[in-house]
Amino acid sequence: MRAVGIKNDTGPATSLFIDEIPEPTLSDGEVLVKIKAFGLNRMDLLQRDGKYPVPPQAPKTLGVEFSGTIEKVHSNVSSIDSFKVGDEVFGLAYGGAYAEKIAVSAKMIIHKPKKLSFEEAAGIPEAWITATQALFLVGCLKKGEKVLLHAGASGVSIAAIQLAKNAGASAVYVTAGSQEKIDFCVNELGATAGFNYKTQDFAEEILKVTDGKGVDVIVDYIVGQGYLEKDLRCAAFDCRIVILALMGGIKTEERIDVGSILRKRIRIEGSTLRSRTPEYQQLLRDRLVQEAMPRFEEDSFNIVVEKVFSWKEVVEAHQLMESNQTKGKIICLVD
Repeated sequence: MRAVGIKNDTGPATSLFIDEIPEPTLSDGEVLVKIKAFGLNRMDLLQRDGKYPVPPQAPKTLGVEFSGTIEKVHSNVSSIDSFKVGDEVFGLAYGGAYAEKIAVSAKMIIHKPKKLSFEEAAGIPEAWITATQALFLVGCLKKGEKVLLHAGASGVSIAAIQLAKNAGASAVYVTAGSQEKIDFCVNELGATAGFNYKTQDFAEEILKVTDGKGVDVIVDYIVGQGYLEKDLRCAAFDCRIVILALMGGIKTEERIDVGSILRKRIRIEGSTLRSRTPEYQQLLRDRLVQEAMPRFEEDSFNIVVEKVFSWKEVVEAHQLMESNQTKGKIICLVD
């Protein structure tokens, strides 16, 4: 089958090409999906550059989220999941989604609603499951609490804005690098307010709008470049800070007031998704199905797709993601 390869195994976007590799074989509990579309993620760029710790069960082929049609079902797939040949599904995988076919655990696929396109469905798994994990399993968000989401126009934060509002958050604040992205988060997704991290001290702004009390849950992908120090300043008592990525570097630029962690009883927890067990990922899948799928069906949740490429244009797709100018997901069609 065809799949996206990387010349010399690692390299820039221009090293990506359409390769020929063996079709995957099924193991216990897996289904074979003929892929219609796949979504791009930051981890794909890092893995392409050789800078991402790929889990041992992941194939060399990039990509963790996809949509498509089931072509084969292993005999050991539970009848509870009710997956059969011909079903339209979308899901999350340890890797291998930049391809014509993928073998994936039935624990991590979801029936695609008829009203969703394959392009839309391919943009759900990684962003929405990660947002579910960050807000609820790690961040323990409760009704009436206030949330701060960094990189507000990213796929995960777009999902998290909507999930937090649906869960009864009293305020959802975002940071972004342009007024255009802030306006998008506020006017189109319903965020309470947004702050430009390039021109504003978001910690000061958060304290102003919360009467000095701060926020209860912070989802941070940056950490470096002063972010963690500011997170601690605008954290409320008993705040939970969830660290999902290190886009701003692994070291903080400012001195950290460790005393504030103790004084405010702040919990800081890092979390990943790709390295988790299928059972853990299934818990998240099930929660997403319960809380989000009805909203997708009734059009009250917005799946934001920045641009759809042919997978033959995967180089351009990666270059667009590297530009940091996007809002929402970049999708490739397997044509």
